[in-house]
Amino acid sequence: MNVLVKDINDHEFTDRVFTETQLARILGGSDQRRYGLVNRALKAGEIMRIRRGLYILSEKFRKHAAHPFALAQALHPGSYVSLETALAYHGWIPETVFTTSSIIPSRKSKEYNHSELGQFTFHPLAVHPIGFLELVERVHIEGQTMLVASPLRAMMDLVCYRKVEWQNLAWIVTGLRIEYEQLSNISPQDFEILKSVYKHQRVKKFMTCLQEALRSEQAIKEGARG
Repeated sequence: MNVLVKDINDHEFTDRVFTETQLARILGGSDQRRYGLVNRALKAGEIMRIRRGLYILSEKFRKHAAHPFALAQALHPGSYVSLETALAYHGWIPETVFTTSSIIPSRKSKEYNHSELGQFTFHPLAVHPIGFLELVERVHIEGQTMLVASPLRAMMDLVCYRKVEWQNLAWIVTGLRIEYEQLSNISPQDFEILKSVYKHQRVKKFMTCLQEALRSEQAIKEGARG
């Protein structure tokens, strides 16, 4: 086993992404020695480069598989997982999503494609900075920490990203294939929180119309039961 792998394990970076700066602290010594250890570990398949200056241990040396959400956080610190990726994670849409999509606080979209780790996309949205992480949850999976949008936040991020105008409830239930029961469980407080997050009136109007449609649907159901 490469000295680098042993030192990474000793410093409890087994299931974490590590940077060149962290490697310098872990390994010590000269830059030349560190570069030699990194190159030998890469050639031996003991570590994997995510992108320049960012690495993880190969699967055989990890306790748990690298989670794509954790990789996304490492690729773009300050981002959170959202859009269809978060909706699928929460079980709100039935489709399998192969791209890990995240929202970023900067203005420029980015994309990373890794032959083994998958595809990662990062998108900016027109939101107020103070509300950037509203209804975003900190999730822990197998020792890895990541930020994931709640179902409502992920859906409204999608509406904002696609510039969708309100049509009707069927667009969500039939188009996105989100079940009415899931929508009906959204709290009024969460709607109010998000109305202060997005800059565009279109998104705020979408939420208001959605709330009205859900109230109407609920009234019809209660009337039918009565």
